[in-house]
Amino acid sequence: MDRRTAARLISAIPTKSITRMKLAIFTTGGTIDKVYFDAKSDYKVGEPQIKSILDRVGVTFPFDVTELFYKDSLDMTEADRRLIVDAVAAADTDRVIVTHGTDTMVETAKALKDRVGQVKTVVLVGSLTPARFRETDAEFNIGVAVGAVQSLPFGVYLAMNGRVFDPESVRKNRAENRFEPI
Repeated sequence: MDRRTAARLISAIPTKSITRMKLAIFTTGGTIDKVYFDAKSDYKVGEPQIKSILDRVGVTFPFDVTELFYKDSLDMTEADRRLIVDAVAAADTDRVIVTHGTDTMVETAKALKDRVGQVKTVVLVGSLTPARFRETDAEFNIGVAVGAVQSLPFGVYLAMNGRVFDPESVRKNRAENRFEPI
C-alpha cells in the first residue's frame, strides 16, 4: 500500500467510533480452536481461544464473544454460512471479528461482503496451527485482525500471515501453507 492510500484510509477512520468501540466476535471453529487428542492421533475443534488470548494481552476495549458452532471449515454448509452472515448483520456494533477455519474462509468472507460490507467492518481470522500450540500463528493473526477492525473502513477483510486481504483478491496456497494475493 502506498502512502497516499494509507493516508486516505487513516483519514476515513471515524475517531468517535474508535474511542467508544465495542467489538463483536463470532467463533465458528477451525484450526485456531483445534485440540490434539493423543490417544486418537486426531484433531478436534475445541473451545474458542480468542477470549483467553485477548484477556491475556489485556485489551482495553469491550468485546463480546458468541460461539456460533465448532466446525472445521471444510465441514461448513451453506446454512452455516447463512448463520454467520445473519449473526454479523444482527450484531449491535459495526466492528466484528469472525474466527474461522482457513480452508473456506474466502467463501464466507465473500458471502459477508455481499450482505454487510457496506455497513460494517468485518475481519475474518484463523490460524494455520492451533492456538494451543507453542509455535502458533493464532495470536499474531488475532492481533492483526484487532488492529484492522479498528482502523479500516467498512468492508470485509481477511487477516492472515501478517497481512490484511480483500476476499476478492486472495487465495490460500495449500502447498506453501499461507495466504497470498491473486
